[in-house]
Amino acid sequence: MNSETATSGEHPWRPILVACLLGLAAYLIARLGVSDQQARLIGLVVGMVTLWTNEGLALGVVSLLPLILFPAVDVAPMGAIAGNYANPIIFLFLGGFMLAIAVEKTGLHKQIAFRLLAVFPSSIRGMIFALALAAGLLSALLSNTTTALLLMPLALFLTEQPPLRARFALAIAYGASIGGIMTPIGTPPNLILLGFMEQQGVAAIPFVQWTGLVMPLAFAMFIGTSLLLAAGTGDRSLQRLERPADLTSEQRRLTWVLAALLLLLLLNAPMEPFYPGLGLNEKAILLSFGLAMFVPVFGVLQWRDSKRIPYEIMFLFGAGFSIAHAFTSTGLADAIGNGLLGISCLEPWLIILLVAVMITFATEITSNTALISMMLPVLYSVCTTAGLDTTLLTLVATICASYAFMLPIATPPNAIAIASGVVKPLTMLRFGLLLNLLSIVLITLVAQVYWRPLLT
Repeated sequence: MNSETATSGEHPWRPILVACLLGLAAYLIARLGVSDQQARLIGLVVGMVTLWTNEGLALGVVSLLPLILFPAVDVAPMGAIAGNYANPIIFLFLGGFMLAIAVEKTGLHKQIAFRLLAVFPSSIRGMIFALALAAGLLSALLSNTTTALLLMPLALFLTEQPPLRARFALAIAYGASIGGIMTPIGTPPNLILLGFMEQQGVAAIPFVQWTGLVMPLAFAMFIGTSLLLAAGTGDRSLQRLERPADLTSEQRRLTWVLAALLLLLLLNAPMEPFYPGLGLNEKAILLSFGLAMFVPVFGVLQWRDSKRIPYEIMFLFGAGFSIAHAFTSTGLADAIGNGLLGISCLEPWLIILLVAVMITFATEITSNTALISMMLPVLYSVCTTAGLDTTLLTLVATICASYAFMLPIATPPNAIAIASGVVKPLTMLRFGLLLNLLSIVLITLVAQVYWRPLLT
């Protein structure tokens, strides 16, 4: 690791040069099969994905490049691209970040985690399930990156045994990724899907309906992950954590705020034909509750706390929406979609399976945000051409984009687990491959048996 760091420091331009060369190679190869404009777009996207992966430039810098590069090479005009950085979905996530910072500032996440851990047996198997579930439930409201960072110390202090530490760390990392799909704000690909659906004029999945759709899948994954990580550990017990202090006044106030938010989202969700819902804009709801955290007496934040909002993630969303817009406007999505029309004659369950396999393993080596931004227009084109259900197939792809468990670069929680020093890459690869296969099977089954009748 030290030698790699040193090499990177001595050659800071190497990652950028690699990205440029790969982008140029992608352009030349793509030029053989698509128009010059579409090939330019492919080259730019490959270069950006490479920079996101090798960290040649800061995340926020790479995410702003479409504003410059897309107009510069005549892929899309500046006005069309700039609008994607103000997509309403971004403000939904902004409100979620404000609430997440409030939870972290008050320490409410520690109270939640302790109460979750206290419910389960103190056996190794029970603790692994508790860690995975705690990470998952927190990441449904917080970002999975924040959740993994906040809970990872638990994995290091529960035991001194290195093999168990590794399994506990993986339980937190995998649980954060699994739980991120449970709400639209849990992970970036979810928001990109909602934004893309708005762009295409497709009815978005309401907050509560989304949760109802993915909850069975998430809990099946929690159980499968826990059983896998606990395999071969025996029935030994661990010492219980000390109970934290009672809830402070700020924590109680924030708890009521979060409860009111969930109740409002529940009342706002339409349940046709029995209940039409309140008809409120969910983006406005989340942003309103986030801004309420700055109101004196009622909230817990001050404006200086806003510096902790990861604005580079907002730019990342803008880049993702810009890529999706360019894929559609240049006709590249239709061109790739025509190439994939061969699968449209297959049985629906087989199409779902092929999409799940393709997205799950592709996202291991690239940004899930960039990947889903590229694939949503393609899948939309395939669906509209072949008469398939758009919402079902794009939802499958979006969930699969978050379920990458094999490599450190696949998701931020994976990288955090490796950075803890207790997980070896080979250990992650071994457990992650099995979880990838498990997730593909479960997603295919749930999509075919549960989602398809509800969405079609």
